[in-house]
Amino acid sequence: MPAAEGNQLISVHPNDLKFVIELEKPSFCDLKVVNNTENHVAFKVKTTSPKKYFVRPNTGIVQPMDSCLIQVTLQAQREYPPDMQCKDKFLLQSTIVPPNTNVDDLPTDTFNKDGTKDIRECQLKVHYISPSAQGNSGVEVYKSFPDQSPNSDYLTRKMQARNPISFLKFPSCFPESDFAAPERRTRRRGPANTASPTRTGFTEEEKTTEERSRILDRVRRRRGSGRDNSWVRVETLLVQ
Repeated sequence: MPAAEGNQLISVHPNDLKFVIELEKPSFCDLKVVNNTENHVAFKVKTTSPKKYFVRPNTGIVQPMDSCLIQVTLQAQREYPPDMQCKDKFLLQSTIVPPNTNVDDLPTDTFNKDGTKDIRECQLKVHYISPSAQGNSGVEVYKSFPDQSPNSDYLTRKMQARNPISFLKFPSCFPESDFAAPERRTRRRGPANTASPTRTGFTEEEKTTEERSRILDRVRRRRGSGRDNSWVRVETLLVQ
């Protein structure tokens, strides 16, 4: 709710000042002053700690049913306040002035209280906030992972193939084309009427022997490329 009660001439948004305290850095808070009347209203901002804050403008005139913005700056602090508590307060005074009055022409006693002037006042409290408390909104923030490349499966197989034992246990995960694509393509070329051997009618022992021979052939080609000497151990296991 804005800081305005009853028949206040102006309202203030927000109704208190909040400063995020970071050492050696100034902090800022903006106040919006709204003229709720059809008169010209002059205002003045006062504080209990004038050496700690800069207020721009600290004095001004708001046109009827208009508004203005006040920026309050808390000077850089060298240490955190005890328990982040603040007893500072601001006072916003307002009074009606004649139309076309210039702020520089306001008398020095414009906001002095006496029996002949109608001075309205609005008090604002000050709150200090730590940076961690400001970011703790209670809402979890999720970060999406980068999109995977269309060749991510291929790269995964290549990385897994660096482990010979994985290759031996899961040969179907490493297509032969990954290691001997040119030779594979060469073997696929041939007369159209050449019958390709199939496993139809093979016994389980024949299938196992054929599979071991095919894997052994791939291991030998891998070993012959000189990329990894550990493939020699895999070949030894297959031959046994």
